Amino acid sequence: MKEHFSYDQRLGISIPNLEMEWANYSEETQQAILFHWEKIRGSIPDRIADLEKIINQKQSQLSLESNFKISCELNSEIAELASIINDLWLWYRANQTVSEKMHN
Repeated sequence: MKEHFSYDQRLGISIPNLEMEWANYSEETQQAILFHWEKIRGSIPDRIADLEKIINQKQSQLSLESNFKISCELNSEIAELASIINDLWLWYRANQTVSEKMHN
């Protein structure tokens, strides 16, 4: 499946990287891609939960931090983690129709 997915370092998951139109893949390949994506998609909520824990830790640090520069850095890190979570939810929801095809 490596040829159909690429690991996104920022998101921490593999995402589809299809080189052809979906209809040009054999039915067997389509099913294999869908099955692999469903496994990845199923891991997204856990990945989000892990990132939320990190955000909570950083927010706790932020509430105790008196150094302005460090506070700004923590805020920036929190914002980046929140952005990653948002992108993960987009992948999770946008590809829900793909997962539904697998069950039909």
